[in-house]
Amino acid sequence: MQLDFHTLDMQRRQHPAWRLLLADSAPLVASFLHRVFVQPNVRVMAQAPLVEALEDTLYGLRETLGQQVFPKSAQAYLNDWAANDKGWLRKFYPLGSDEPHYDLTPPTERALAWLASLSERSFVGTESRLLTLFGLLKQMNDGSETSPEARLAELHVQRAAIEAEMARVQEGDLALLDDTALKDRFQQFSALARELLADFREVEHNFRALDRSVRERIALWDGAKGALLQDIMGQRDAIAESDQGKSFRAFWDFLMSQSRQEAFTDLLARVLELPAVADLQPDQRLKRVHYDWLDAGEHAQRTVAQLSQQLRRFLDDKAWLENRRIMDILRSIEGRALALRDTAPASLRSPDFAHIDEIGTDIELPLERPLHQIAPQTLLTRVALQAGGDDADASALFAQVLVDKAVLAAHVRQSLQTQNQVTLAALLQTRPLQQGLGELVAYLQLASESPGSVVDEATEDVVAWVVRDEAGLEMTRRARLPRVIFVRG
Repeated sequence: MQLDFHTLDMQRRQHPAWRLLLADSAPLVASFLHRVFVQPNVRVMAQAPLVEALEDTLYGLRETLGQQVFPKSAQAYLNDWAANDKGWLRKFYPLGSDEPHYDLTPPTERALAWLASLSERSFVGTESRLLTLFGLLKQMNDGSETSPEARLAELHVQRAAIEAEMARVQEGDLALLDDTALKDRFQQFSALARELLADFREVEHNFRALDRSVRERIALWDGAKGALLQDIMGQRDAIAESDQGKSFRAFWDFLMSQSRQEAFTDLLARVLELPAVADLQPDQRLKRVHYDWLDAGEHAQRTVAQLSQQLRRFLDDKAWLENRRIMDILRSIEGRALALRDTAPASLRSPDFAHIDEIGTDIELPLERPLHQIAPQTLLTRVALQAGGDDADASALFAQVLVDKAVLAAHVRQSLQTQNQVTLAALLQTRPLQQGLGELVAYLQLASESPGSVVDEATEDVVAWVVRDEAGLEMTRRARLPRVIFVRG
């Protein structure tokens, strides 16, 4: 990669590792993920134990730094870290499980490795790395030599060196490494062992990327199915024969050898018992690092097997035809949309050009229903009826006001068609009271019967209406009441 300005600017905005280093919560994210995933070499963790571990971490930080730090819940943080704009965790559902699982992404592990390399080392060893480089050059040179004479000459030189060393050993002259050389080589061994574990996540990531690209080719394939299968199988063989595929297969064959595992275990145990290495206080997990390699390799192999099984189901005849049908429908929609864009009909400006019913379900909870109320019974007192006089004024019987509640309810529904909620005071501004206090009481009765209405006791509204006295003069009456809000059901 060229380290020019534009490339680095794009990496800073898009690369998950760089976004992690720039995040305000980087100390929390890096320390937690390193402690949970990297240190114990955990490849995949279910959501429940991961949330519990993060909740414990957040509780400890809030106790020391204050309750205002990291205010969100552990589940919210995990969802945020696994979102596309972060990309620090991979959230997925394993086959046969309905619980989400999490794993580190390769950029996150590289960022954690870089942060770990910032710590000061007791010393910087160079001899072991130089010898490693020299050994690699020699292996490449010897492995590419095609002349039998040159190869034989090199083998004679090696045999002479071995015989000379054997003679010195027989005489008691043993060439031993000093403490500095031992520490240098062990430091390089520890670093390479950790880097090798990190490589497995990148291998799995590459396999998943390959699976996605193959599925895209299947979905967009226009030719015959036989040609597609031949293309996919050829691509799979090409990947197996690629540099990465050959290197991984050679490593796996070496690791699966029982004799080599036993030899590695014996050598590692002896090295860890050396006084110079013990002074470095090495991580005790290094004793079983080759078993961690084996677990990581098996997990990568299982991932490949699952992807292959899913791919076989994806290529099943029924699924193949269904995918083709879906792609034909999508392409038909795209073609019609493009044609409509170029030749838009005159009715496009009409609000009824395209109408789609709103998708939703009306939910009525049982507790929203009012409880049964017993109707009050009027008790009549048995008294003797008396005859009334002829001078009684009957005009009061004909002066009663009848309020049509259906008209008021229609007015409320019409107002709620253009807004989600409306107050009683706003309703009375658009349609003032015509029948005085009786009409206002009818509105209040409608609000009490509507399950979606709300009464805000902390806020008061003032409503007014006009009445006429006996002389025909107009007077304004006002009433102060808590704010009544009608809500769309």
